[in-house]
Amino acid sequence: MKKFLLGTASTLLLLGGCAPQAAETATTSETSTSESAVDNAAQDTASDVTVADAEAFLADAERRLLEDWNYAARVFWVQANFITDDTNWLASRAGAASTELAVELANEAARYTHLDLPPEMERKLNILRTGITLPAPSAEGAATELSEITTRLGTMYATGTYEVDGEPADLQVLSNIIETSRDPEILQDIWQGWRTNAVDMAPLYARMVDIANEGANELGFDNLADMWLSNYDMPPEDMEAEVERLWGQVEPLYEQLHCHVRAGLNEEYGDSVQPATGPIRADLLGNMWAQQWSNIYDLVAPEGAADDGLDVTALLEAQNYTAEDMARTGEAFFSSLGFDPLPETFWDRSLITQPRDRNVVCHASAWIIDAEEDIRIKMCTEVNGEDFQTIHHELGHNYYQRAYAVQDFLFRGGAHDGFHEAIGDFIGLSITPEYLQAIDLIDEVPSADADLGILMRQSLDKIAFLPFGLMMDQWRWGVLRGDTPPEAYNESWWELRTRYQGIVPPGGARPDNAFDPGAKFHIPNNTPYLRYFLSFIMQFQFHQAACEMAGWEGPLHRCSIYGNEEVGERFNAMMEMGLSQPWPDALEAFTGTREMDGSAIIAYFAPLMEYLEAENADRQCGW
Repeated sequence: MKKFLLGTASTLLLLGGCAPQAAETATTSETSTSESAVDNAAQDTASDVTVADAEAFLADAERRLLEDWNYAARVFWVQANFITDDTNWLASRAGAASTELAVELANEAARYTHLDLPPEMERKLNILRTGITLPAPSAEGAATELSEITTRLGTMYATGTYEVDGEPADLQVLSNIIETSRDPEILQDIWQGWRTNAVDMAPLYARMVDIANEGANELGFDNLADMWLSNYDMPPEDMEAEVERLWGQVEPLYEQLHCHVRAGLNEEYGDSVQPATGPIRADLLGNMWAQQWSNIYDLVAPEGAADDGLDVTALLEAQNYTAEDMARTGEAFFSSLGFDPLPETFWDRSLITQPRDRNVVCHASAWIIDAEEDIRIKMCTEVNGEDFQTIHHELGHNYYQRAYAVQDFLFRGGAHDGFHEAIGDFIGLSITPEYLQAIDLIDEVPSADADLGILMRQSLDKIAFLPFGLMMDQWRWGVLRGDTPPEAYNESWWELRTRYQGIVPPGGARPDNAFDPGAKFHIPNNTPYLRYFLSFIMQFQFHQAACEMAGWEGPLHRCSIYGNEEVGERFNAMMEMGLSQPWPDALEAFTGTREMDGSAIIAYFAPLMEYLEAENADRQCGW
């Protein structure tokens, strides 16, 4: 999944030295903070403060945050694009200063919670109090230590390698092997080799958890997990229940897909490598983290649909596309919806291809450097179908960032963190055969006979991802609440991966010192991951609503909003709201409903579900 720099001021300050694309947008409302947090904060409330004092405090806080943002964003941009000891040092210092400021403002905000404030002011105070991903306690040196740890963790990930053919290979090279090889011995070696980079992260991660939990305690939360979950306009326990409700809606489709994919892998590799029953071996799924499986489409494609004519990689190569061509095609999509072109500074300052002369953080990300107009992407783009999707996705973040720049500084963020990801992926759902024809990548739209193959290919990304998107933070919540001690980090990780995803590591039990969570970017870089699960639900909800606005009457999976300015106008109106209103208000503004709902996914993939159920009728599904 892809990282990005959001526009919410308070969130940059929590980074503790992580690159700003790892920043988390806080989402709060009048009801988002837990009762215990409010009670604890109220004990320290000054009795002599007034509404005018609160107003003056917020104005000064937004000024200071903007000033810090403009400095720190540039530091982190340089560090991500030039990874050296010196830039790491600068990022660590900037992160520590930002964290100290965020904690100072969060504690100060608590002084005003007893006042009868206008909703806008109350919302801003709650954003300040709960919008810190990694809060440091006020003890001297704590912010610096936290910043040094997070910088080191991020650097360990970004510079990790494993030897291939006698030469150190980075993640890009290793991932390409996982995506293309069909040799189970090679796959196991590469899979295990990448994870050796995470072993030394474990003690640092444990110390980071201790410090951040102390910070959360000072802000009135029992632990950092509850603080994170307080950012969804409902109590933490209600949000956890909401997540399980959404998973229950889509779990049957995932189970059918898992059953079909396992059968295809069994046919390819045989019982000795992949049995016909039980969990799937994680390294066989064409992705370093087994989170999306489209690279093994050829092994599981419906009979007669393996060549659907929509190999986007081949189509791009045939027309000699460059990485910049792909980015400009993505810009043209948004222009067709009525959005203004990207500023020239985007093209001058973005990193679109991987430099040959230095280490950079290649994980794709979208940035807004000045919280107003200086939007950029940082991406080691390759000319292939996956990155064609990713370009559209990352630009979705940039257009969202630019839209909510009209808001006050504390409201410059997604309605909740899932909105930002959902908006990027919602645009990607319009990369249909009709869209590919409109931009002259194909001459003819495939007939409906190709739909089953198209849906299968999409499901290997969209449906396969759902349990992974869920379990990542399920694991972290256990860690942050103290339910999972450091010695059980890896055991808990694989218990959840098997329970939700039905996968197991190759080669049997993992080594006692393994820290496999650290092999995934978002763990060492401390980005809450629930946003991605929510986004994969909401993007289909957005798509269904947009297609209804456009008057589309065909199958949902064939709808593209390309060229529809009416949809673009409604879309922009929702994006301009930013973080200024509770997320149900923003959702309702575009979709007409106030509840996240997985039924649009079921509708989108209905023909595939029918096919899978028939194919799996004589198989033993589940694990």
